[in-house]
Amino acid sequence: MDFLTIMGIVLGLGLVMGAIFNGGSLTIFWSLPSLMIVIGGSFSALLVKFQFDQVRMVFNITKNAFSTDVADIRDVIENFVRLSQKARREGLLSLEQDISEMDDPFVRNGLQMVVDGLEPEMVRRIMETELDTLSARHNLGQEVFKSWGALAPAFGMIGTLIGLIQMLSNLNDVNAIGPGMAVALITTFYGALLANLVFLPMAGKLEIRSGEEIAVKEAVMEAVLAIQAGINPRVLQERLKAFASPREKKYFEEGYSSSRKTDGEEVVIGNV
Repeated sequence: MDFLTIMGIVLGLGLVMGAIFNGGSLTIFWSLPSLMIVIGGSFSALLVKFQFDQVRMVFNITKNAFSTDVADIRDVIENFVRLSQKARREGLLSLEQDISEMDDPFVRNGLQMVVDGLEPEMVRRIMETELDTLSARHNLGQEVFKSWGALAPAFGMIGTLIGLIQMLSNLNDVNAIGPGMAVALITTFYGALLANLVFLPMAGKLEIRSGEEIAVKEAVMEAVLAIQAGINPRVLQERLKAFASPREKKYFEEGYSSSRKTDGEEVVIGNV
């Protein structure tokens, strides 16, 4: 679980509620009709803009904002250097057992195509198509939350206008003007809070998660093609390090590595 996402939402709500308690009562900020307008209205607008299956799919993607389940590039480097070493020593067919034990379909399918003898250009084209499809699906999820973040304040304003119209239609009661104005503004408050604390930050987090996942899969694609080309494992490690962050590169460069010798060939693998 990515506790920063949860902590950020909880902390933000806590600070807002603390400010409310410091200056008055929480009950004056509660309005069920306002919530219905902001949440129900903005969600209804999403159904107008997107297909229902797309909106439903987004809720499955949303879990990525609360998860850190992205492969570590150091693990990718170590695993593929080991596979490269084995392929050079025993041949590509020796990877069959390793492929059957892999959980990631992208890695498994890529290596299986290599073992099956597909042309490198065809392997690259298929894997790039999978990446494009993944990126498009992630972009859709981000777009839904960005749209929701734009629609929520708009429906908050609509709710405020409804409240103002109702208030102005009853100006004979002077004592009701103040409370009526407060209730009218609550809807705008709900829209701004949900957009800037939940929807837009969620879209940003999904964008970051998507970038991380695609970067790792691009490294996997290069590793698969390198194994097919029979590149030296040491060279493969250096190529994959290009996908690592400065902190991860420093991990390899500061000597946290071990040397493994097989058949007279020394292979350096990150000690993850």
